[in-house]
Amino acid sequence: MNFKEQLSGYPILEMVAKAAAELDVEAYVIGGFVRDLILKRNSKDIDIVSIGSGIELAELVASQLGPDVFVSIYKSFGTAQIRQGDLEIEFVGARKESYRADSRKPAVEDGTLADDQNRRDFTINAMGISLKKESFGELIDPFDGVKDLKKKIIRTPLGPEITFSDDPLRMMRAIRFASQLNFDIEADTFDAIVKMKDRISIVSAERISDELNKIILSKTPSYGFKLLFHSGLLAIIFPEMIELQGVENIEGKGHKDNFYHTLQVLDNVSQTTDDLWLRWAAILHDIAKPATKKFDKKIGWSFHNHEEVGARMVPVIFRRMKLPLNEKMRFVKKLVRLHLRPIVLSKEDITDSAMRRLLVEAGEDIEALMKLCRADITSKNPEKVKKYISNFDLVEQKLKDLEERDKLRNFQPVITGEMIMQTFGLKPAKEVGIIKEIIREAILEGTIPNEYEAAFAFMVEEGKKMGFSVQ
Repeated sequence: MNFKEQLSGYPILEMVAKAAAELDVEAYVIGGFVRDLILKRNSKDIDIVSIGSGIELAELVASQLGPDVFVSIYKSFGTAQIRQGDLEIEFVGARKESYRADSRKPAVEDGTLADDQNRRDFTINAMGISLKKESFGELIDPFDGVKDLKKKIIRTPLGPEITFSDDPLRMMRAIRFASQLNFDIEADTFDAIVKMKDRISIVSAERISDELNKIILSKTPSYGFKLLFHSGLLAIIFPEMIELQGVENIEGKGHKDNFYHTLQVLDNVSQTTDDLWLRWAAILHDIAKPATKKFDKKIGWSFHNHEEVGARMVPVIFRRMKLPLNEKMRFVKKLVRLHLRPIVLSKEDITDSAMRRLLVEAGEDIEALMKLCRADITSKNPEKVKKYISNFDLVEQKLKDLEERDKLRNFQPVITGEMIMQTFGLKPAKEVGIIKEIIREAILEGTIPNEYEAAFAFMVEEGKKMGFSVQ
């Protein structure tokens, strides 16, 4: 099988081939780029393996590309990296690796192309294409990676227990590739993940979360989560999610399985957005249901206040998983806390006051919140779904109308504490906060518009009621 014609769309590879010939070394493009070339998927990452110094080859290629091309060199890893446009080309010398039981950092020595292919994680990532002049474009596929691509199978090139013991992160990667490509994991390979799952404990939280985020961003992320669940990995890396699984019945009354409900919500929201953090909000929206679950003989099961408890759990989970503790976390926390509000509004008579409060609290994230709430409709009753969607349409239109009229996003009362103190000649005191809160409530209730003149006049009247006079 020859890919000379396909490689012609990547002039950089011909340049690498010429540089390798000049240095009298063999060079091959290997790994994910080859896989994606066969699958006809776009790939911006190109891995080059040379039988010799990868750094030396990278430096020569960069010098031929021009003075503006910068080479990033990582001597301790024996690798170098070049960026050309939107392509990222990594160079490494062929190597042979060996691992200690307590570490996923290998001992490395120079090796052959076969050694380098042996150390790859999966057969579909172990294929190479020659960049040698006499065999340019020729496929080197010692583990039948093409066959596995056609069968849609994830399989390790060597014995799976060896592969996963050497680098336990590969267990997560197996599930990530299965989820991204919609492939099956070959039976022996999956059995090895089940057997070796505890080895994941030597992998850093950052690397695990990186793979988990890629699963979350796949087209149907529930598939990846089901593989994580059945392999036993999910219980180790995300125990809070495992707690959602199962149905408890008392006196003939049961609740829904919140694990599979969460996966459905995640899939639903993934049809409307590629936003990783909105997808995380879907994963965590019901995370506190196990902690708040109660049974009452009259009303059955309840999960009172699970949205508030869940919001408090978000920073704890993000911190442990080494996810960003910044505005991304605060976004997820906000959506978890507010996710019931639009649902409640859609079931009741919609009041302007309740709508204003939701607009103020959600701010710029109101559209994301509504996407999450729509995704949360997982009833198998089509009439019930139709009714909820219709009610949500009304809520969204009402929110839009109110926003256009009252401009309440990121709302701050037009009267500040400094204005109150200056108007009444007050020093900082609780009375200033009381007047400010009264003004805020009046705006939210629609008693006065969110405009300076009306709010100032209202402030003067309220101040007088409290015994203050204008200075």
